[in-house]
Order: sequence, then C-alpha cells, then structure tokens
Amino acid sequence: MTDHVIPYGRQHITDEDIAAVAEALRSDYLTTGPRVDEFEEKFAAYIGAKYAVAVANGTAALHLCTLALGVGAGTRVITTPITFAASANCVRYCGGEVWFADIDPVTLTLDIEKVRELIASKPRGYFHGIVPVDFGGYPVDLEAYRALADEHDLWIIEDACHAPGGWFTDSKGTKQWCGNANYADLAIFSFHPVKHIASGEGGMITTNDRELYEKLLLLRTHGITRDRGNLRYPDHGGWYMEMQQLGYNYRIPDILCALGISQLSRAAEGMDKRQEIAERYDQAFKAISTEKIRVHGVPGEAIRHAFHLYVIEVADRRGLYDYLRDRGVFAQVHYVPVHTMPYYRDIGYEEADLHLSEAYYSRGLSLPMYPALTEQEQQFVVDSVKAFLNA
Repeated sequence: MTDHVIPYGRQHITDEDIAAVAEALRSDYLTTGPRVDEFEEKFAAYIGAKYAVAVANGTAALHLCTLALGVGAGTRVITTPITFAASANCVRYCGGEVWFADIDPVTLTLDIEKVRELIASKPRGYFHGIVPVDFGGYPVDLEAYRALADEHDLWIIEDACHAPGGWFTDSKGTKQWCGNANYADLAIFSFHPVKHIASGEGGMITTNDRELYEKLLLLRTHGITRDRGNLRYPDHGGWYMEMQQLGYNYRIPDILCALGISQLSRAAEGMDKRQEIAERYDQAFKAISTEKIRVHGVPGEAIRHAFHLYVIEVADRRGLYDYLRDRGVFAQVHYVPVHTMPYYRDIGYEEADLHLSEAYYSRGLSLPMYPALTEQEQQFVVDSVKAFLNA
C-alpha cells in the first residue's frame, strides 16, 4: 500500500500560479477586470477560435449556450448518456427535452450512426440540436456531425471540457482543435481542479459567431449592458445601464482568471505529460488478454486524445475499484449513465434502450491521470491492477 492517496485526477499548482493570484489580489480588480479579457483572448488563441467568454463554471457555460441558441419548451436536443449530468441538464434548465443516443463502444463518445437513426425515426424538424461530448479527451469528429446537423437544420454545442489541446483531422487533412468552433456553433470548457487547466472553478465558451458572442456577453451579466452604442433608450448619464433581457450572474473573478492564465501558459507541457502517462499505461497493459482488460487508449495518428481520463474496462469493476481504494489508489467511474439517474427516470427514461452505454458503465473505470503523477505512482497503479487481474 502507498503511504499516500493517489487520486484519479488533481490540480498541479506551482509557485508561478501562486504569484499570479497574489498579484491579482493586490490589484485594483478582484472581478470583472482586465484579467478576464486577457484570459479570454489567450484561451481563444490557444484553442483557435475567434471569440471566448469566461464564465463561473462549465455548467454555466452550457446553460448560457442553450439560452443563446433559444432553447425552450418544445426544443428537443440529442446528447450522450455517458457524460456529466450538466451536458443534459442545460437543456432542462431552459424547459427543453433531452433525448439520449447510445455510444460508440470503442471511442465511448456519442455514436453518430445512432444519432442519425434517432433523427430518422421522427418527422423532419422534430429535433433542434446536438450536444456531442469529447468524452475522456477523445475528440468527436465534428466535421461529420456538422454535415448531419446541416442536413437537418440543427445546431451543435461541443462539450469539450475533457479535451482542450486535443484535435482530430478533417477530410482536408487539417487538424481541428477541440472547441475551435469551426464545425460547432458553440463549444464549452471547464476549469475545475481535475481538468487540464485548473482555476478552482470557472468555464469558457468559444464561438466564431459574432452574434452569439454578443448574446453570451449580455446573458453572462444579468442581461445588462453599459455599451453606449447598444442602449435602447436615451443615455441618462455615465451611471446609466440597461437590463435588456433576463440574464444571470455567471461572471468569473479576476483572481481565478489570473490562475487560469498562469495554468494556460503550461498547457502544452501538461498535454505532453498526459500523452507520456497514457503511453506507459498502454505499454503496461498491451500484453494482458483483452478478456481481462480492455484499454481505451491508443487513439491512432488521425487524432490527438487529450487524456483527461485514462479508461479501462474489466469484468469485475466493483472488485477492482474496491481493491485499488484499499491500496490508496482512488480510481473513479465516469459516469453513471445520465438516463438512469432518478430525475431522468422520473420524467420518462425508465425504459430507454441504451444498452451499450449501460454495458460500458458496468465495466468502466478511470485510472489516475494527471501531469503530476510520478512514474513510481503510476507503476504502483499498474502493479495493483495486474495483481488484481491475476489473482
């Protein structure tokens, strides 16, 4: 047993991060100051999108996206059941309907053929949008989803919380970075401590659509604007502001943006470390029978997996989970399928036929994956998994 706990994910805070936050604390602005704009500009450049809007968290980002796209009663949106609940809940917040399609058992992401079948099963115009998720860091082929969405006049929100720095190669041979909004209308990210970029809490929305960008800015701050050029009524003076629609307080403080900016400066280094860790896992498990362990790594050359998670499947998932925890390895399960949650069962998903998602859930386990994971710690995890499988 280790003399300390090895979590499935954790933040890595450096002296530079602490100094950046301390500098923000000594500044004139703790919130809605210049560091918010700086973080947005640098993140948009990193991802390759025109616009970025920093918000309180990833859930707020999803909610604002659905609001900006006009989701409401009668709006029907397709997403995956293997995701954090917020990917679906954002539609419910606005009164819309969530429809789940099953996953691809290899990538564990939303299966586009299942989505196609679901759309075809209903009259044209029945569905309005799709929320694909880059689960674990595996980049969804959004070029294919864009073609499907355009065929049926649907919008796309890419949930890229797991995948900043990941990419797929499109039909022209171009690397399309997760969340760059070249194929999605909007994309979202999270800066929760276990994510690639950790600011404590925080989220980001990216888009290339100027109109959506301006809607998001308004909705982020109570629907209030001080922009003199956009006032609907005469300017009463320097104090004057207008609430033009019902918005929310989804702002992010400068303190968190200072940490986010500092973390972003090391994003490439962190991604390299995740690739190295994944490669060591791949090598360690490749000689084990696929009947004992199935590995969801080894992505191939056409994509870069961002490896927020390193996922395996085993027959006795509960046994391995408990065995690892007894040894101080806090592996985790991602996720309980959303459609099986009591809330969704209660509103009609009791009999949903999503057997591939449920089969994955019965076997899936996320092993420790974060840049600060040492080789010695990772070897202990590998040895523990092997010991259990060979017992």
